[in-house]
Amino acid sequence: MDTTQIQQGVDLVQAFPWLTLVAVIVPLLILARRDVFPNWGFLILAGVPCLLALLTAFQPDLIAFVLIVDIALIVIPFLDLFTLAKSSHFRAQREHLGVASLSKELDVSFVVHNDGTTSKRVAIRDDVPESFEVIPNLFADTIPPATGMSFNYTLRANERGEFPLNCIYVQVTSALRMFKRIIRVPCRTIINVFPDLQQVSHYTLLARSNRLNALGVRRIRRVGQDNEFERLRDYTRDDHYRAVDWRATARHSKLIVRDFQSNQNQRVIFLVDCGRMMTNHSEGHTYLDHAFNAMLMLSHVALTQGDSVGLICFSDRIHKFIPPGSGKKHLNRLLHASFDEFPEMVESRYDEAFQYLARRSNRRALVILITNVIDEVNSQQIQSYMQSASTRHLPISVLLRDHEMFNAANQRNDIFKSAAAAEILNWRHQVISSLEQQGIRALDVYPEDLTAPLVNQYLEIKARHLL
Repeated sequence: MDTTQIQQGVDLVQAFPWLTLVAVIVPLLILARRDVFPNWGFLILAGVPCLLALLTAFQPDLIAFVLIVDIALIVIPFLDLFTLAKSSHFRAQREHLGVASLSKELDVSFVVHNDGTTSKRVAIRDDVPESFEVIPNLFADTIPPATGMSFNYTLRANERGEFPLNCIYVQVTSALRMFKRIIRVPCRTIINVFPDLQQVSHYTLLARSNRLNALGVRRIRRVGQDNEFERLRDYTRDDHYRAVDWRATARHSKLIVRDFQSNQNQRVIFLVDCGRMMTNHSEGHTYLDHAFNAMLMLSHVALTQGDSVGLICFSDRIHKFIPPGSGKKHLNRLLHASFDEFPEMVESRYDEAFQYLARRSNRRALVILITNVIDEVNSQQIQSYMQSASTRHLPISVLLRDHEMFNAANQRNDIFKSAAAAEILNWRHQVISSLEQQGIRALDVYPEDLTAPLVNQYLEIKARHLL
């Protein structure tokens, strides 16, 4: 190739500069479809022809030399592509518990095997949903040939539901660090995120040591006594002196009291609103998440007391119905019914929920409605249907507070906004007072603080034999 031909090629490139752009971009697009992308080494190498082109502006005689160098720079990345590892070189296995609790940590481990003949420098990331918190979320290491390497991390789930982990992403680089390939190594497992399960075991542990006050659960003195003896335990400040077992006290040299079984085989039915008012967030979770956490905790307490627990999830329709049941296995039914229920942007139909309750439950029960209300139409429906339900059942209305509303009422900078919020809160207080005047128990609490007051209400009802 003589100088004239070289000059003609240069003139062609100058006349049609877009040809050079196409010649560079099209191969990169083809590689991207195969999950191969340029790395920092390629970018450095691509800068060399630019510098040489500037050199020819001052030394035109070097065009032939520059052209030869450019051709060599094209061949080198092409050869480097063949050093990239293939997807067949890797396989993976993942181990973890299939069940996780909302906002609680879960340990996960996985093993990546290098079935190739050379060591592979890799960067690895697991296929975890974006809503999960992962520590650490990236691993970088070198895996020797015919060897498996183990990695461990901790994740925290911020959403309930079923989440598949389909693969493990392995990033490998070429020998000259010019290209990198992202390999999806198949490894499918499923994590079911339930409402807070750990609170149940924590409650059980504190109950055994008579330290439930650490959870905000009060020991409520019974009105009257149940007949069937259950156990002996240490005396606490709230116990009546008539419950002291003097023989056991003399034998152990400390006050011992008798526990009697409360009334059993009673019913608790939850009506959980899954409509638009439960889409609000508090402390990173929806109101519905907090409602299910409280429902789960009280269900465990009620089942431990020998009562039956049922569940109705509703919005503009009935989502799920779990008939009242008893026993430890029934808690699993409630868990599986609630873990994949999410709030929907629809108006809740309280009439549908209470009519469904009337058709499905004829026996007297403790009916707990968990909802959020800020308008007069829904509040009137709640008052009307709770009052009609009180003729057969013992209803409790749980109205969840809105942090933003209460914070706005306390503002001093914007008096108009503060006055509007205060007016809504006064109306809300009137709704709760109206419910209580009709003999309907009402709880007005923040979503994250719901569990302890709800359990205390149940224990008080049991202690006073109101059900």
